[in-house]
This record gives sequence, structure tokens and C-alpha cells, in this order.
Amino acid sequence: MVGVLGEDPDSRKIEHLRQEIQNSPRVKALLAGRDRNFVREVKVDSKYHGSHWTLAALADIGYPAADESLLPMRDQVLNHWLSKPFYLELESKSAVPKSRGAEGVPKIEGRYRRCASQQGNALFAVTKLGIGDNRSERLVERLLHWQWPDGGWNCDRNPSADTSSFVESLLPMRALTAYAGASGDDAARGAALKASEVFLSRRLFRRRSDRKIISPNFLMQHYPLFWHYEVLGALKAMAEIGLINDPRCGEALEMLERKELPGGGWAAEGKHYKVTPKLDTSEPFGSDSLVDWGGVGKRRMNEWVTADALYVLHAAGRA
Repeated sequence: MVGVLGEDPDSRKIEHLRQEIQNSPRVKALLAGRDRNFVREVKVDSKYHGSHWTLAALADIGYPAADESLLPMRDQVLNHWLSKPFYLELESKSAVPKSRGAEGVPKIEGRYRRCASQQGNALFAVTKLGIGDNRSERLVERLLHWQWPDGGWNCDRNPSADTSSFVESLLPMRALTAYAGASGDDAARGAALKASEVFLSRRLFRRRSDRKIISPNFLMQHYPLFWHYEVLGALKAMAEIGLINDPRCGEALEMLERKELPGGGWAAEGKHYKVTPKLDTSEPFGSDSLVDWGGVGKRRMNEWVTADALYVLHAAGRA
């Protein structure tokens, strides 16, 4: 309604739709498992049912802004990603074992080795949900502090790694774009634009050196994307930042158009989760989702993938 048909996001009609989302069975399932303090009983970043992932999902599907019942989960997430280890630094000339992650963020060959998609995801969620506070500024500061010279981020601890990671750079770019739009922060906007060159200079999926496809997985469509990278997710980010009509998005847009199904819509060609009816507190690093996001099949339309594809094509003037 908003991203494709141009409805006013502040209209009464959209407000009613947001309330339908809030009261939907899917959202009730996402919010299940909170204790009497309204926080998750599992680890904050347990895949994909911890508070970190729950807030991100709500932010992406149009959940109403400023819901105070989400504040306990917000605090759980922000306190985790802004804890002491993320302000400590380990200077090193060689690789630093991951086991030393609790001691701080490694700085190797002048580059911070940090999985910035985590802080980026948190910033994006609280910004879109309208529940940010002064800790949002601290997340922005950390992201800008860790940003690599080429514009992105990377947690590769190999000293030879000198190029930003697509996976670690997409969410921070989206988050800084959203934050800049909500706050008018020029530094955040500039950092997001700088990050966009990591993708645009590679046409979103090709190596700069030989123009070969970086990974066939980048060409597949999923929903939710979680922390992964794919072309549709990158196009969505480019639409958000206002760069969807950059000529370097052209090949990716044409590929998206070709993937439209004969009967209309777009398919989810894979998924990054498995559906589970109840939380498994013993498996913090699984991939359990409390809801089904529409199924997978190359000839079967997925509504979530389709909504994202239509948003992108509308923004590019191709709908």
C-alpha cells in the first residue's frame, strides 16, 4: 500500500492496517515466549527467535511505531550490542582467534574486524519501530568508527583481508539510511552513501576484477533475508537510499524483471529458516522461526518476496 501504491504512511487507512499487523497471528507468534518482564527467555541473538531477530522482523513488516511493550526487548538488544567488549580494541599484526572476541574488537592492518551487521540490524529495527533513544546515537558512532576505507565492514580476522564484506555491510547501510532519514544526521547519510559503493562498484553481484558472479547464492531470492546477502535485498536497500536508478543497478533490475512468474509475482527460491512450533531454549545457534514466511518453490509466488520486488521496481519506475 505504501511502497507500491503510494498511500500516505500516516493516513488513517495505513494506521488501521498497521493495527491489523499488530493483532495478526504471525505477530502474536513472533512475540510468544516473552517472560513476565517482556523479554525473551532465550539468548538475545538466538536464531531466529531471540529479541534481536524478533524486533528486526517486526520492523520489516510494518508493525506500528512507538509500541512501549517492545521497550524491554529493545533494552535487552541495545544493552547487549553496546556492552563493554564493543568499546575495547585489540591491536594485532596477525589473526586474532574468535575465542578472544570477549576481549574486544580486533584491529588488524588498520581495519576493525567486526560483524557490524549485528549493530546495524539493531539500529535498523529500533529506528523503523520508533523506539530508539540516545543509544541509537551510540550504535551509529560504533558503525562509523569501524567503517573500512572502502566504505563497508568486515569481521574477517585474516590480516590479508582488505575488502569489505557484502554480508556485513548491507544491514549497516540500511540502518544508517533509516537513521539519517529519521534524524537528519548528515554523517550517517554520508557513511551510508560511502557504503553503497561497495555494492554499486560491483553491480551488486559481480567481482570488479573479472566481472564474474561473486556467488550463485547472491542471485537467489529469500524472505526473510536475516543477515544474509542477495541481489533483491541489495536492490531494496538501494531504493531506500535513493540510488535505485544508478546505472550500475540496471543489470540486477533486469534480472529481477525476468524472474517474474508467468502468473504474476515472484518466488522464494530458498529459505534461511526452519519452522518450529515452540522455542527451543537449548539451541541458541539454530535457525528456528516461529512463523512460516510463505514457503519456497521456483514456480510458487511468495507474497513477501513479491512485495519487495514490486517496491523495488516501483521505485525504479519499472512497475
